[in-house]
Amino acid sequence: MIDKISGISPVNNLQNTPKTGASKSVKTGSDEIHISDEAKRLSEEFYLSQVADETPDVRSELVEQVRQKIQDPNYLNDANLSATADKILAAYGF
Repeated sequence: MIDKISGISPVNNLQNTPKTGASKSVKTGSDEIHISDEAKRLSEEFYLSQVADETPDVRSELVEQVRQKIQDPNYLNDANLSATADKILAAYGF
């Protein structure tokens, strides 16, 4: 059986390796990246189009809540109808 091939124990070889400090920092040149206003605008448009594609057109849970309210005969009273009409007019600036 062969104990040592070259007469150096692998453990001793690693223990004698000089260690480098973790506090060394490497400084490189002063590279900079400039992004044009057009690229920023296109990036924002792309992001917004992705959000729009992922957002459902109809919020089914809200539609179901409104259906249940309308089916209640006590819901459609003058106060609720007046408040709804006021909100619609306010949305159009009246």
